[in-house]
Amino acid sequence: MDPEILTKPELIWFIIGLIFLILELILPGFVVFFFGVGAWITSLVCLIAEPGTNLQIVIFAASSIITLVAFRNLLKKKFFDSKEMNSGMLEDEFTGRQATAITSFGKGTKGKVEFKGTSWSASSENEVTAGDTVIIIGKDSINLNVEPIK
Repeated sequence: MDPEILTKPELIWFIIGLIFLILELILPGFVVFFFGVGAWITSLVCLIAEPGTNLQIVIFAASSIITLVAFRNLLKKKFFDSKEMNSGMLEDEFTGRQATAITSFGKGTKGKVEFKGTSWSASSENEVTAGDTVIIIGKDSINLNVEPIK
C-alpha cells in the first residue's frame, strides 16, 4: 500500500465522513449524520481544489452546520416521525383485519387473540368466546380492540 495515499486530504475527509455516518447508526438524535455529510462535502472540495488545512476545517464546520440547520427537521419528519408511523402506517396493519379469540372475554375484562401467529392482549365491548373470529377495530399500544364477527 502506498503510504502517500494516507496523506491525501480528500481520502481522510471521506473516511471521517464514513465514521460519522456509522456513528449515526449507534447514537440517537439524527445529528451526527450531518457532520458526515460535511466531511464528504469537504472531501469533494479537496478533490476539486487544494485548500489549506484551515480552510478545510472552515468548509467542514460551515457545511455541517448549514446542512444540519437546513435539512434536519425536514428529513426527521420524512423518515423518523413517530406520530405518522403510529397513527397511519401501523394502524393499517391491524385495523379491519381478522383474528381468533384464544380466551373468552368481554366488557371490562381482557383476553387474548391470535393475530399473524402471535398472541395479543385484547379487549371488547361485547362478549367474545374462545374460538370466535373477531375483527380488529383499533389498537392501544399492545392491546387490540376487537369486535366479534356476527
